[in-house]
Amino acid sequence: MQLVQDRFPGVVLLLKVNADRLFTIGTVIVGLLAGAFLGTAIVGH
Repeated sequence: MQLVQDRFPGVVLLLKVNADRLFTIGTVIVGLLAGAFLGTAIVGH
């Protein structure tokens, strides 16, 4: 990783920016899956 930071400083910035977006998208997906699971658990009973 140090080699990447030294040679391509723009790549590190790109990874940091996209990590925030991926975290946000992942959180939304997990929330939707949790809601679907709870919905089916409630309706199933």
